[in-house]
Amino acid sequence: MKSQHRKLPTPTPSVSTATLLLLPLALLAAVLMVVYPNEFALQSSLAGAGCPDGANGISVAAHHVVAQAAPDFRLLMGVLTLPSRYERRHLLRTVYALQQANLTARVDVRFFFCRIESDEQRLLVALEAMRYGDVVELDCPENMDNGKTHSYFSSVPALFSDGAYDFVMKADDDTFFRLPQLAESLGRAPREDLYYGCMVPCDYVRGWNEYMSGMGYVISWDLVEWIVAAADQIRNHTVGPEDRTLYSWFSGAGKAKNRVDVKPAMYDFPQRGAPCAHELVPDTIAVHRLKNNLRWSTTLRYFNFTAGLQPSKFYRFV
Repeated sequence: MKSQHRKLPTPTPSVSTATLLLLPLALLAAVLMVVYPNEFALQSSLAGAGCPDGANGISVAAHHVVAQAAPDFRLLMGVLTLPSRYERRHLLRTVYALQQANLTARVDVRFFFCRIESDEQRLLVALEAMRYGDVVELDCPENMDNGKTHSYFSSVPALFSDGAYDFVMKADDDTFFRLPQLAESLGRAPREDLYYGCMVPCDYVRGWNEYMSGMGYVISWDLVEWIVAAADQIRNHTVGPEDRTLYSWFSGAGKAKNRVDVKPAMYDFPQRGAPCAHELVPDTIAVHRLKNNLRWSTTLRYFNFTAGLQPSKFYRFV
């Protein structure tokens, strides 16, 4: 006789039995989610970040691009300086970089000087160019009032793409600009035929031959293009105080009719005998004649410039 083997029926757990088995696991998972919530988020992000999207292997994460709002305007801040002033350029880089956060305008700071003559300066400036990329050597002999400003403005359109900026500034390297205040003021100014700055003389109203102080003035892009186009007209009129000379070009051609004088928000550092000087004030846009580190530190301290510095065990000056 063949033996018969019967399959015994597998017992099915009752609902109550399944509940008792799963309940501890559910409780354990809940505890882990509460105690280590970030661990689960981290695992999820890591699992998705490396997954290729299609045959080209581009990750999904690469498709998430943060949209940036267009700036209110674009300003080229050209600081005219000398090749040897390494320390001053480093200071200016620092104070302007620290003001870039939350600016609604785009402000690009560049340092302009004429031809470098010494091997020492050529090497040290080359290090700045490698590290920061913000120095520009103009094709002119180094000078202050013998055509340097003309070389600067006439070179800008060729150096930068057409229409790259709405405004172009010429600034001295002993002038400190407060970028948020400058952006707020300049944002209300006309975009064409603009001549913006601190009009001099400061101590009386002349009514004629009034021009923007060389401490720092702004002109609109169309005036920069006009300077290039009028090269033959103004080439022999580039010698003399650079700020007054620039005004003479505009005055003779009927240009720069939109004049914006922001005195007393732009002024010289407090000192005797300087008509454009007065005490530091809260609504300042620019302070000029910061000829030494004492004046720089006095000015920056007044505006509480280091307020964002956090305490640290590595220094004690907070």
